[in-house]
Amino acid sequence: MQKIIMNEIENLKEEFFEYVNDLYLHPEIGNEEVRSSKLLADVLIKYGFDTKCPNLLKTDFLGIYKSKKNGPKLGFLCEYDALPDIGHGCGHNMIGVISILAAVALKKVIDEVGGEIYVFGTPAEENFGGKVELAKLGAFNGIDCCMMIHPSDKNSVGGKTLALIPVRYEFFGKSAHGANPYDGASSLDAAVMTYQGMNMLRQFLKGNYRIHGVISNGGKAANVIPDYTILDYYFRADTIDYAREIQQKALNIASSAANMTGTTVKSSIYECIYEDTKINYTLANELEAIYRELGLEDVKKVSEVPSGSSDVGAVSYICPTIQGYIKIAPKGTLAHSKDFAKCTISCEGKDAMEISAKALAQLGFNIITNDELLNNIKKEFNEERVK
Repeated sequence: MQKIIMNEIENLKEEFFEYVNDLYLHPEIGNEEVRSSKLLADVLIKYGFDTKCPNLLKTDFLGIYKSKKNGPKLGFLCEYDALPDIGHGCGHNMIGVISILAAVALKKVIDEVGGEIYVFGTPAEENFGGKVELAKLGAFNGIDCCMMIHPSDKNSVGGKTLALIPVRYEFFGKSAHGANPYDGASSLDAAVMTYQGMNMLRQFLKGNYRIHGVISNGGKAANVIPDYTILDYYFRADTIDYAREIQQKALNIASSAANMTGTTVKSSIYECIYEDTKINYTLANELEAIYRELGLEDVKKVSEVPSGSSDVGAVSYICPTIQGYIKIAPKGTLAHSKDFAKCTISCEGKDAMEISAKALAQLGFNIITNDELLNNIKKEFNEERVK
């Protein structure tokens, strides 16, 4: 059966690489991926998946294939949003295609081995957190495992990510002529004091965290006391719980600054909150073994130091989840760049697409046919949840 899966991927790789190129040539940013989501959904329909597009969001989709035998419910995650101006500088034009190719190949044998395949089209990873919104709507409830592979400049089985809370502080003061500042209350002063307070906060925080912000609106004219100022901040931390703790400390600073300047402050979430990613080491070890069987060398183990943030974290809180990485670019090639985007349609990108699809399909097959593996995956997940 494994040979059937591998042969299917080899037979379809030319066709599916055309989809990678198509998405590359027609990039769409988050929540505007109407063409991209339809293209991928049409592929699922072509290969016999019960597909709905859109499903729960404006530009998501869901393809399902249920075998005639009981078995695990496997989720394959697709991304396909691009970056403004850069295009597919994060390789999302590959991610969706890889997951669908793996799902199509696994479908060839699933009627015999049992189980169900769910292919989730998850839009707007870059800024708006499609997976977060889908998680809130219950899309991943009942799924036994979710998986995906992301293009990179190295081969790895993934790593932890930082939780992210984006907070906007709006300061409201009173405008006055610059010659008579005592008649006003400066919202800009409140914002500057808050900015300075955030910097002072850093030495009292622990662990791996990030605080970064900008004054996105600071007034219109030098001779007018600003009555309205905006500070936009990102707070990142190892866990979502500690990110919320930092958020509260920051609000105390902003509120104090407002009191000192005779202004008021309003805080709000202005983008999507991302949870940290929970690592399932059983899944990671299995993917590493598969990578090596497929001939990949220098496969990095789980990165224990969180870096960056991803909406895949929301999925990892609901079911065992893995996001592996596959090398498509020379080491040091910056993600979110046009150079990285070009690598997705290179010969190396094509080979990586094939290997990644084989790895995901093999991982899915192993989970379905090995009860002990699935039990260990679930046991680890459940133990992590109660910590």
